[in-house]
Order: sequence, then structure tokens, then C-alpha cells
Amino acid sequence: MAFVTRQFMRSVSSSSTASASAKKIIVKHVTVIGGGLMGAGIAQVAAATGHTVVLVDQTEDILAKSKKGIEESLRKVAKKKFAENPKAGGEFVEKTLSSIATSTDAASVVHSTDLVVEAIVENLKVKNELFKRLDKFAAEHTIFASNTSSLQITSIANATTRQDRFAGLHFFNPVPLMKLVEVIKTPMTSQKTFESLVDFSKALGKHPVACKDTPGFIVNRLLVPYLMEAIRLYERDFQTCGNSNSGLGFSLKGDASKEDIDTAMKLGAGYPMGPFELLDYVGLDTTKFIVDGWHEIDVKNPLHQPSPFLNKLVAENKFGKKTGEGFYKYK
Repeated sequence: MAFVTRQFMRSVSSSSTASASAKKIIVKHVTVIGGGLMGAGIAQVAAATGHTVVLVDQTEDILAKSKKGIEESLRKVAKKKFAENPKAGGEFVEKTLSSIATSTDAASVVHSTDLVVEAIVENLKVKNELFKRLDKFAAEHTIFASNTSSLQITSIANATTRQDRFAGLHFFNPVPLMKLVEVIKTPMTSQKTFESLVDFSKALGKHPVACKDTPGFIVNRLLVPYLMEAIRLYERDFQTCGNSNSGLGFSLKGDASKEDIDTAMKLGAGYPMGPFELLDYVGLDTTKFIVDGWHEIDVKNPLHQPSPFLNKLVAENKFGKKTGEGFYKYK
């Protein structure tokens, strides 16, 4: 009798597991909205791992540049991955590129997709308008995901009627190289959706980590306050001085120079980049946008206080590497 009972329990357990697995969405077709650096990277890794992809942006010119960038990136990957077999490398590049179609009309391509990943401008209104429109055309089973790094996923999901099939899927730059993906589960996200996105992330060769819909998720929640504290360390006790020799309108009396702060964190903490090097790489405008958003939510939090020096650099369009100057100058 005990044997029969054990067999029955195993059968029930196996059936339950199989049933749960059957309910998950196996993502095969992906639509990526946004042909910028992040969107193109997501499209590349999805196509390179056997998924069919449609990359969407506003103009054919943008999409042409995206495809060119993807091809260049793939050739670098192939050169390293197929160092001893250049022919196989060439075939890998061509096969991956053939799996990426492009379109300027998102509504016309989402009807047959399993997953929509949005990687457009960090503007809640724009994202809401996009998802509200796509919600009318996407299939019932289609999962929506945002690659936002700073906005609340719940606020974006509320623009749709599929809150249970909506989550955050936060990749890191450069997407082809960075292994981490943060999978963000809102209070409305179903377990089926969450597990489907975890499986999709693994299929891309990424390492997914789970997080609730909290400001900054995991990485930025820890990273941005660290970067801001580095700026405060540098600008500590600064005084406004219109005739400053620095040309920035500031006479700085910081606790340490930006160069020494960067060196200290690289040699003392083992970080590959110092905070000011990283700020310039990420973009000062991006960091300011994140901090400003958090400050609006919690104005009394000392970790979310704006930096006058950062604000001034951004106002002068000194965003870092992408503009040729930020905390450092770049040729």
C-alpha cells in the first residue's frame, strides 16, 4: 500500500510539474521596439540564439544604422568565437542577420510575436502611448516587457489591459557582452509570465536575477547612489563663483580630486572603472534623469538629492564620452 501511495504521489508531482511547464510561453518570435544601442543589442543576442526578430524604429535610416551596427558587432563576436574556422564565423553572421527583419510600423508586426521588448526613450508618457497602442494589436498570449532602467514597471503596465503579461526585462550595456538580465515582477505579473521571461533570458545565454518593482531594481539602486556620493565627495563645500578660473562657474574645494577618487576605487575596491569614468561612460544626462526621477518620488531621501555640479554639466550638454566631454575630456 505504501508503495502504491508513493507511486501515486510521484505521478501527481510529475503531472503538476509538466502542467506548470506547459503553461509557460516558449518565446520564439521577438519584437524589439527601439533601434538604439540597447535595442540593437537585444535584437542581436536574440537572433544569435535562434529566435526570429523584428526590430522596429521610426525611420528606415535609423534601422539601416542599427543593422550595420549589429553586423559589425557580430563580426567581432565571430572573429573571436570562430577564430579557427572563419568560414563558420561568416555563416554565423549571415544566419543571425537573416533572422532579423525590420519595420517602421510596430502595430503591424506584433500580431504574431511572443514577446515585445521595448527599449525606447526613458519617458513614461511615450512608453505608455506605445504600449497602449500595441496592446490592441498584439496576440492574447504575447508578453510585454520594458527595458527601462529607472521608471516603475507598474506605471508602464497600467497603460495596457495585460498587466499579468507585463514585466521588466532590464539588459545591460553592451548587451552582447554583459551576462546579467534583471527580470522585474510587478504585483500583477503572473508567475507564468515571470518564468517565461526567466527561461527566455537563459536561452539568450544570460544570467537572470529576480527583483520586485522597486526604484532602480538591484544594480542601479546600489550603483547610482555610489556614483552620486562620488560626485558629492568631489564637489564638497564648493562655492558658486562666477569668475572661477575653471570656466564652470564653480570654485571647487572637494575632499578629493576626481582622478584620485577613480584611482582609489580601482586599486582599493578592485573596480574596473572609477565612478567618474563610469559616469562619463553611462552618460551624465542618464544619471541625472534617474536621480531626478527618484528625487520626485522621495524628496527627503539623502541618497536621491540632486547635484548642482552634475546639473551644470548636463545643462552645458557635457554628457560624457558621447559628447566628447563630461567629467573628463575625450578626443
